[in-house]
Amino acid sequence: MQPVRRGAQRVEPAKKSVLPPRTDEDAEVLAQLAELVAGEAPFDLADSDEFIEGAVPSLDPQLLRKLRKGEISVQGHLDLHGLTREEARSALERFLLASRQGGKRCVLVVHGRGLHSKDQIPVLKASVQLWLTRGRIARWVLAFTTARPHDGGSGAVYVLLRR
Repeated sequence: MQPVRRGAQRVEPAKKSVLPPRTDEDAEVLAQLAELVAGEAPFDLADSDEFIEGAVPSLDPQLLRKLRKGEISVQGHLDLHGLTREEARSALERFLLASRQGGKRCVLVVHGRGLHSKDQIPVLKASVQLWLTRGRIARWVLAFTTARPHDGGSGAVYVLLRR
């Protein structure tokens, strides 16, 4: 047995976490929650199992009401059915950028209701809401709301773009 030398430091073994590792989506949700708690969130959000809606706080409530009622002409649409989460995000980003550059003001994004997803959970619906409120895509969006039944109902959203 060797004697302990002066100045040597003890190294503690690494502790293993019992929690599963965080994913990028978890980090995004936590960041969004922190913004909401701090009052820094760029969107006022409302949602339920069937309905999602978000708008920048400065948006005229009458304009949001018109969007909700489907009274703003839809100038383009994107259908995300059958795409993976990553493919859908990329397609949404390209579509919204092209729509905005083309001078379109209101577009329809069909995300589906998750009827053919595992456990019938609408994965893209929650993802679309997150993408429209955070990051690069959110800078182009003034508001979004669940579409009227004839435009896809709870499986689609109207998106009002900035000029």
